[in-house]
Amino acid sequence: MIYYAENFYQILREDENSQDRSWEHCYKVFHDARQDPEPDYDYLSLHLAFYLASWGMYRGSSFLTRKDYRIHIPVVQELLDSRYDCLFGLECEDLRKPEIQQALAGLESFMERYYEGVRNSCKGPVNSRISVTLITKVLIGTLGCVPAYDRYFTEGIRSQKTASGTYEISSLLCLANFYEENYEKLEKTRENFKVYDLNYPQMKILDMGFFGIGLACKQNK
Repeated sequence: MIYYAENFYQILREDENSQDRSWEHCYKVFHDARQDPEPDYDYLSLHLAFYLASWGMYRGSSFLTRKDYRIHIPVVQELLDSRYDCLFGLECEDLRKPEIQQALAGLESFMERYYEGVRNSCKGPVNSRISVTLITKVLIGTLGCVPAYDRYFTEGIRSQKTASGTYEISSLLCLANFYEENYEKLEKTRENFKVYDLNYPQMKILDMGFFGIGLACKQNK
């Protein structure tokens, strides 16, 4: 897992305009905005939209393609609420705290309701839930508190029997257990991973490593 994370980071560092740097830019501006008494919601929404586009959330028939970047402003405003300060750069061990789980669940619920409303305004009522891939990509891009549960990440954690591929607290706690069991090695790796003046969050290390494993599994098939 560490090999794939390091390889991912090295490739990113070799290309100053890599699409994966969109995550770094987004994470940094949301970090800075949490300390700004008058954050620029328009600017932050543009960053979030471009990052999501770079990470594949505007492809195909996605309802997001029907709207401009400002559709994310209510989500940005919610993300910057001080109730969620505890989620920024979250360390894995903190996931066991009830107040952390409650904050995460509350934020997820808000985003699901909001994006469902946006989707319904584009396509009419839809029975399926909003994609957890969208929700988790917003969370990792702005707070770094969970991995992005996309195709390759879930394939990676399933192949290693680390956690279920279903996004839920039990799966996140399994990932937290994995990080703690390999804490020294993972932290030694993480100290070399920088986004501007910040260290990559622990969940981003897991995201990169297991995504790489999942991609390798697909290529080997």
